[in-house]
Amino acid sequence: MNIAILDDFLGVVQSLDVYRKLDGHQVTVFRDPLTDVDELGRRLAAFDALVLSRERTKITASLLDRLPNLRIISQTGVIPHIDVPACTQHGVVVCSTRTGPSYTTAELTWGLILASMRHIPQEAVALREGRWQTRFGRGLRGRTLGVFGYGWIGALVASYGRAFDMKVQVWGREGSLARAREAGYDTAPDQRTFFETSDIVTLHLRMLPETDGIVSAADLAAMKPDALFVNTSRAALVEKGALLAALRAGRPGHAAVDVYDQEPVVGALDPLVSMDNVVCSPHVGYVTRDRFEIMFESAFEQVDAFARGEPVNVVNPEVLGR
Repeated sequence: MNIAILDDFLGVVQSLDVYRKLDGHQVTVFRDPLTDVDELGRRLAAFDALVLSRERTKITASLLDRLPNLRIISQTGVIPHIDVPACTQHGVVVCSTRTGPSYTTAELTWGLILASMRHIPQEAVALREGRWQTRFGRGLRGRTLGVFGYGWIGALVASYGRAFDMKVQVWGREGSLARAREAGYDTAPDQRTFFETSDIVTLHLRMLPETDGIVSAADLAAMKPDALFVNTSRAALVEKGALLAALRAGRPGHAAVDVYDQEPVVGALDPLVSMDNVVCSPHVGYVTRDRFEIMFESAFEQVDAFARGEPVNVVNPEVLGR
């Protein structure tokens, strides 16, 4: 098969051990992101298969109209960026599967919490500039960690809070709350109280139509002036523009983010990047070699299985009968 691997920003996919799973196929790897539909169409028109790197490229009906040879799209994780009904209409098989909890994202979340509470990036810059101890940090022990969403990653982050002797409370759908209570965590009575009483709020929700903008401007305004808001999930979970406005108003007083409205962020164009009370990282929650090996192993296996006539993890199986 003629396969395109998209958005390999770091240029590392071909160095992965699992890349050998594509032996025998013709493979082209693209590092630079494209958003223009016409340009994408010209770039990808000759390919039979696309391997996506999570949600970096949107697959729309308009793009599919420009890809006459496309037969399969493969990736791992959630697929809100793929128009599955349009793929079905175009006869394109979509394959995706979840690959277990993202320990790397949970670890980065905790790294951002520590970095923000202790002002590690700012102090490192000050030391490099010849200054010594420029600001007070804040400890974690005894503070309230609010975990919004108790899925795989949320459960890991909650356990880290418990290990740091924090009071952990959870908010989310009833299933999440039930699992959290079973694990011995407190749950908030409602969303507003959750934001009002947490010293740190960290989001761990899937991006779905019902979670779009689930964190409102009013929720953020209810947070304490010295509270920290952390988002390593998706920017669109927060009402558009609400986090920037809230930080400028001083409630919450701090944020740590790994996700943005428009990605990639180049030239520091997102205003959050330049704010002194925000610790920013460039969507690296899952960007580790071990996580990439797991993700691309599944994605490559799906393409190879399709090429053998034995497709697996098919999201739109009705296409297979055509």
